[in-house]
Amino acid sequence: MRYLDRLQPLALLALRIVLGIIMIGHGYGKVFGGLAQHVERVHSLGLYGGLAYPSAFAEFFGGILVIAGLFTRFASLAIMIDMVVAIWKVHWKNGLLAKGGYEFPLCLATIAFALILFGAGPIALDAIRHGAVGGAKAKKA
Repeated sequence: MRYLDRLQPLALLALRIVLGIIMIGHGYGKVFGGLAQHVERVHSLGLYGGLAYPSAFAEFFGGILVIAGLFTRFASLAIMIDMVVAIWKVHWKNGLLAKGGYEFPLCLATIAFALILFGAGPIALDAIRHGAVGGAKAKKA
């Protein structure tokens, strides 16, 4: 099992890449051309329309940061909050597995939660930023 323990950095990298790509894909259209529509959508959900800006930026720029492994815990927190609000205001009424259900945003929120707790791992810019590449310090990053 120690062999598998040595592969844990790859698991964190895989989680970051998957979460980041999905979030960039969902945030791109909102940040580049669809921000006004996103503001209206957020307002129609009974929330302050200005919350659309941090939502869109958390998705697009948070996704970029998560892939790079830079400010991973902060970006993951923003993504998790975005997904929790999406579940609460959009998907909850559809149930877990129905069309438009909350299973997908729940998975994304859970990945983000894991990255908040574990961090980016040693294959990340956060590890370089903290001087934790290689050795015992990398396990703390």
